[in-house]
Amino acid sequence: MPVNEYRPGTAFPGVIGRTADASTPAWPEPTRAVPGAPNVLLIVLDDTGYGQFGCYGSPIRTPSLDKLAAGGLLYNRMHTTALCSPSRSCIMTGRNHHANGMAAVTEMATGYPGYNGNIPFENGFLSEMLLQRGYNTYMLGKWHLMPSEQESPAGPYDRWPLGRGFERFYGFLGGDTNQWYPDLVYDNHQVEPPATPEAGYHLTVDLADRAMSFISDAKQVAPDKPFFMNFSTGATHAPHHVPLEWADTYRGQFDDGWDAYREKTFARQKEFGVVPSDARLSRRDPDVPPWDSLSAEARRLATRLMEVYAGFLSHTDHQIGRLIGFLDTIGELDNTLIMVVSDNGASAEGGVTGTANEAEFFNNAPAPLEEVLRSIDYLGGPTLFNHYPWGWTWAGNTPFRRWKRETYRGGASDPFLVHWPHGIKARGEVRTQYSHLIDIAPTVLDVLGIDPPDTIKGVTQSPLHGVSFAHTFDDAAAPSRHHTQYFEMLGHRAIDHDGWRAICPWPGPSFAEADAPFGAPITAGMLSRLDAHNWELYRVEDDFAETENLAAEHRDKLIEMISLWYVEAGKYGVLPIDSSTLARMTVERPQITPARTSYTFRPGTQALPSAVVPRVLNRPHSITAEVEIPAEGAEGVLISQGTSAGGWTLYMKDGKLHYTHNYVGRASYTVSTPNPVSEGRHQLRFEFEPTGAPDLKAGKGTPGRAELYIDHRPAGAADFPVTTPIMFNPGSLVCGAGLGPAVSTDYTPPFRFTGTLHTVTIDMSGDLITDAESELRMHLARQ
Repeated sequence: MPVNEYRPGTAFPGVIGRTADASTPAWPEPTRAVPGAPNVLLIVLDDTGYGQFGCYGSPIRTPSLDKLAAGGLLYNRMHTTALCSPSRSCIMTGRNHHANGMAAVTEMATGYPGYNGNIPFENGFLSEMLLQRGYNTYMLGKWHLMPSEQESPAGPYDRWPLGRGFERFYGFLGGDTNQWYPDLVYDNHQVEPPATPEAGYHLTVDLADRAMSFISDAKQVAPDKPFFMNFSTGATHAPHHVPLEWADTYRGQFDDGWDAYREKTFARQKEFGVVPSDARLSRRDPDVPPWDSLSAEARRLATRLMEVYAGFLSHTDHQIGRLIGFLDTIGELDNTLIMVVSDNGASAEGGVTGTANEAEFFNNAPAPLEEVLRSIDYLGGPTLFNHYPWGWTWAGNTPFRRWKRETYRGGASDPFLVHWPHGIKARGEVRTQYSHLIDIAPTVLDVLGIDPPDTIKGVTQSPLHGVSFAHTFDDAAAPSRHHTQYFEMLGHRAIDHDGWRAICPWPGPSFAEADAPFGAPITAGMLSRLDAHNWELYRVEDDFAETENLAAEHRDKLIEMISLWYVEAGKYGVLPIDSSTLARMTVERPQITPARTSYTFRPGTQALPSAVVPRVLNRPHSITAEVEIPAEGAEGVLISQGTSAGGWTLYMKDGKLHYTHNYVGRASYTVSTPNPVSEGRHQLRFEFEPTGAPDLKAGKGTPGRAELYIDHRPAGAADFPVTTPIMFNPGSLVCGAGLGPAVSTDYTPPFRFTGTLHTVTIDMSGDLITDAESELRMHLARQ
């Protein structure tokens, strides 16, 4: 009898004494997808603007994406939320971002229901829907879909990818990561990158490799089982990290500047049909200096930053091409529904001049041009966190106004490609129907012939907010089915309705024209004034790039649109409007454990995200390490937080104890013991006592006194003139090693401690050793 053939009356293999007969229950049928069901591949890029794909008019080379466009469809009215976490929540759930609790990025969550970062379980993910329909489900790359406080190894894990319907995950949980030294998570646990940058490692290459291996693993067992994959690169979010040779292929190609880029790209967009032939280019942004007004050195820096960005996008396109080529090789490409989109428009977080370290933006500490120029030969490399100037941002969103975080079309409109040879007859055509990211999940379900589930894991599901656009695949003249869509991002509001678009920019149409600083709160009285005077109105069916404000000529229509915005805001949990930024980033949020002042860490444990570690910035604190030093001495990191972009580290080298504070990658301040630490068990301690107040407007944290102790005896002291004011990015904390690009140039990572490290305790109670300076002088006098 063949091994897999069973007949009534015969014994089942491995079940002694059991026989099959007519009364034996039938095996339960495995969950299987409908035969011939297509694979679904969502490719989500980050901070990539409408005018940055080659097939959307850009001079940046994206041959893999261009090939998908030539074999599929290009949409010119796809809309996002203007920021990453909110947009990604819309893609995954088919519901609006405030209804997902994702008013902004998870790092800016607040207690309001629309703002808390907890996507309700009644808003099921597409992965959960397809998993119960017989699909394999894979998540690669950026997640950023849960409160930052839940990213630690303490969990909870129910909002990690494996808790939301993905069977496999390989990527990073937060908003960005170093592309050379990423904060990697594999399924539900941290891992270190499989290689170093020196050995050729880069995150996007790793993601493509892992994506192919996930598919291969399953296909060798279940070759007919379809998959759903969300391939979500860290590119092209900062840091713009790419091998030097990719950036160098663009040498000299952006020397004519961002004004010329816009004009040339706009002309190509009309030629390619992704912009109407009668469209007008949006106005010159008053925040962007004319290219010719820049000094030669400023142009040199800006050009190189753009070359690095272009190389980063081309390199990403190449990895996408590898994945697409693999699908073709295994015979799966033609029956894979591929959708490619960015989560928002191009980013302006590099500031007016560009930066070698994006942490400067988050700390309001821009470096002088001459400082950034000193790093020009290292841009794109492992030690920097570079981002181009907002002139290139503005150009990258051609033909639209403004950029990421704002609800003008530059922030909220993105390229969108659909490719599915088995299901779409059209090739290389443009679709003009209105769509939004909330329409992606309904479209996938429509294509697959699946109704949204009533329940997922026993939780009754809410209705989808989006509508399918599958009817447009083979009908360019099909009507739009998405008629009304609201927008709100950090107080910047807009609404689309049947070809009209109303916008209320906050703090103004540009920084130069604003009556308030970015991040200022909108009070009740201010909201009334904004509603009365600051809304703009555009007929986008005739005015593609928002060039002619019709608010004065069509006051009745404007009032109608404002009223409609409030109706939609009421439906989806938008109110109350919270335009704050710094306050939302720095507010203390509930942790998994009750509030405490003492934190104990041990070596060999996972790195911890900044949201769950003690906030030492601008506060008195102590760090105490319990160690044993062998006879031959010891060296290595005792504990560190951050990277070369900013952070602090307590370590031993040459037998001595050192503490270094790295101020936004720009300056380092160190205190060291004059003599080596002797053999034996010791308590090594660092204390910081503020001696002034932080100046957040100037991008400076509190100055303070830094002191070292060995077994409670003073062993070193120094005054730090400035510290980091707001945050470290990246900001992971590691005990017993220094991972990633090192906080201090004094050592090479991982620089693991070679002695015995028992524990490290950070105390935030303010209980410091007193009279330190006088004790130190007495102690040193005895030496």
